[in-house]
Amino acid sequence: MQYIWMFIVGIFTGLLARFLMPGADQMGLLMTGLIGIAGSFIGGMISGLFSKPADGSLLHPAGLIMSVIGAMILLALVRHFHLLA
Repeated sequence: MQYIWMFIVGIFTGLLARFLMPGADQMGLLMTGLIGIAGSFIGGMISGLFSKPADGSLLHPAGLIMSVIGAMILLALVRHFHLLA
């Protein structure tokens, strides 16, 4: 059940990132969700650079804002290298 919830939040995060970075993206709902999930990990790594994560955790839990920023970074890289062509 946790993976389903993670994917739903990933879809929301990916859609928000795609809305904030308009352009012609030829990706479906699955790829949007994966961009959102990966963006959350990128946002967590960026957050970990500025504040220490909890003891014993590998990644800093990213909030919605950092997740969207991470997804926007990943979306910019995908567009730049034409990875979805």
